Amino acid sequence: MFAKISRNSVNSFPTSMLLATARRSAATQPSRRVLRTTRNFTVLAFESSADDTCAAVVTSSREILSNVVIKQHDLHEGYGGIHPMIAIEAHQRNLPIAVKRALKEANVSVAKDIDGIAFTRGPGIGGCLSVGSNAAKTLAAALDLPIVGVHHMQAHALTPLLTSWPNPPKFPFLTLLVSGGHTLLLLATSLTSFRILATTPDESIGRSFDKVSRMLGLKWTAFGPGAALEQFAGQQWDADLPDIGNFPRPLRGKLGFSYASLHSFVERCIAAKQGIQNIDEGFKLALARGFQTAAVAHLEEKLLLAFEWCAQNKIHVQDVVVSGGVASNSYLRERLAECLKTVDTTVPISLSFPPPSLCTDNAVMIAWASMHRFLARDHDEYTIGLRPKWSIEELSS
Repeated sequence: MFAKISRNSVNSFPTSMLLATARRSAATQPSRRVLRTTRNFTVLAFESSADDTCAAVVTSSREILSNVVIKQHDLHEGYGGIHPMIAIEAHQRNLPIAVKRALKEANVSVAKDIDGIAFTRGPGIGGCLSVGSNAAKTLAAALDLPIVGVHHMQAHALTPLLTSWPNPPKFPFLTLLVSGGHTLLLLATSLTSFRILATTPDESIGRSFDKVSRMLGLKWTAFGPGAALEQFAGQQWDADLPDIGNFPRPLRGKLGFSYASLHSFVERCIAAKQGIQNIDEGFKLALARGFQTAAVAHLEEKLLLAFEWCAQNKIHVQDVVVSGGVASNSYLRERLAECLKTVDTTVPISLSFPPPSLCTDNAVMIAWASMHRFLARDHDEYTIGLRPKWSIEELSS
C-alpha cells in the first residue's frame, strides 16, 4: 500500500534558527561536495526501522516535496506481528521502488538537486535498519554527498517543529512518544537534549493495543491491528454494554508506564468465557472500549505527574508534543486535550500532534530531524554503524 504527501509548500522556517540550535560544527569534516547555501538545502531520507519502507524529499524551507510509505501489514497479519525476516526481505524489494517514487513525485534529480542523504540509524530491528542504512551510505558515497544517521524517536519528537509552523512548540516542552516499540515521556530542552521522565519496564502502549486487537479477533485495517481496535471501539452501539469490571491502574502515582496488566485483564476476561468464540459482540465491544479508555487514562495520569515534576523543579513548560503511531488515535487526541485543561497554569498549554500520516513511521521526520546537522555541516562518516538499541538521552553525550 502506498501513501504519499505530494508537493506541499509551507512558510519558510528560518535557517538561522536551525543553525543556532546545531550543537556541533563540521569544520573538520572530510572533503565532500560543497554544501550549497544559496538556496534551500534538500534532503533525501530513508526509514526502515520496522515494517514500513519509507522515502521522502524535504527542504530546509519546510517543503515536503514527497513522502512515500510502502506498508507490509498483509505480509505480517498471519504471524500476529512483525516477522523480522519477512520485513527485511520486503524492505529489500520495496526500498528501490520507494526511492524512485519519492524522487519522481518531488520532481528532483538525485544527482543535481539532492544535497544530503539521511537514514534511520536506530533504534529498531537491526536487519530492517541495515536495509535503509546500506542504501543511504552506498548512494551517498557514489554521489559524494554527506550523510546523517538519525535517532528514530528524536525524529518523532521533532516532527511538530516542521508541521506546527508558524507556531511550533517552544523548548523546553514535554513530549509523549507512543508507538508499537516505545512509550516515553520526555522533557525536551533542545533539538538534541532529552530527559526520560517515564518509560515502561514491560511493553509499549502500541504493542498492548496490537495484542488486545488480536485477542478480540479483529481484522487488521490498512494501518494495522491497533487502528482496527480504535475503529471497532468507536462504532455506534445503541444497546447497553455488559459490566466487565474495572481495569487495573498500574504504578498509580508514579512516573512510569506499565501496559502488560491491561492486556492481561482482557486475556483473563476472555479465558473466563472459555475463549473468544463464546463472546458476543457486545461483550467484545465492552472489552475494546474498556481497554482503550484505561490505556489512554494511564497516559493522562503520567502527563499530569510530569507537569507536577516540572513545577517542583522550576521548569516552565507551555507545550506538549505527542507523536508516534498511537498518536494518530482520535480518542487519545481528544482525551489529552481535555486532560491539559486541568493543568494549573496561568498560560494555556499548547498541544501539538503531527498529521496522522506523519505520526506513523515515515521518512519526512527523518529528513527534518537531520536538517539542523546538515546546515551546520555536521555529518557522519560513511562507515557509521547502526544502533538497534539506543537511548534518546545519549544524543546529548
